[in-house]
Amino acid sequence: MRKNIINTIKSLREKGYKTKLYTNVEDAKKELIEKIDTSDTVGIGGSMTVFDMNIYEALIEKNVKTYWHWKASNEEVKDIRDKADRANIYITSTNAITEDGKLVNMDGVGNRVASMFYGHDKVFIIVGTNKICKDYETAKDRIRNVAAPKNTERLVLDTPCRLTGRCSDCKSSARICNIETIIHRKPADVDMTIFLIDEELGY
Repeated sequence: MRKNIINTIKSLREKGYKTKLYTNVEDAKKELIEKIDTSDTVGIGGSMTVFDMNIYEALIEKNVKTYWHWKASNEEVKDIRDKADRANIYITSTNAITEDGKLVNMDGVGNRVASMFYGHDKVFIIVGTNKICKDYETAKDRIRNVAAPKNTERLVLDTPCRLTGRCSDCKSSARICNIETIIHRKPADVDMTIFLIDEELGY
């Protein structure tokens, strides 16, 4: 096992997170779906990792009430976000994770990052080992110059980073880096589990 993965898992566990390493997406997805009961309600935050793993579809197939604004019409987005905010379980990814156990994120609206640490009984963070960074500075650089440009390209947003691939701390109204959060330790009132998958997932 690579040293950066060992260091990250050790740090996360010391900070109170339930953390497990998976060698592949299929095993992680199977265990995640098994942990969720049909009596639960699930909210999902914007995440290409969750999207590519087809977690939403698996939950719907299991007859779990699941709310994700990515699967809503434009008219339904606000209502679905509100329902996701009130779900007892929340699933998303993180933009970056440091070897000393910090979860670093930037967001445009803020619903995803807020739900990572408040308002839910359980939170599941699904993250590929490609998002492991040495420290906060490299995590911030990864978000600004890797994740953000790829997301603005995916969404076809009018931001400089979509064209240049580099953050310029722009003033665009379409900017998606409006809010930054750093979770230093497991939030006090949240049962949080981190599924670390040894694959390249998401941005």
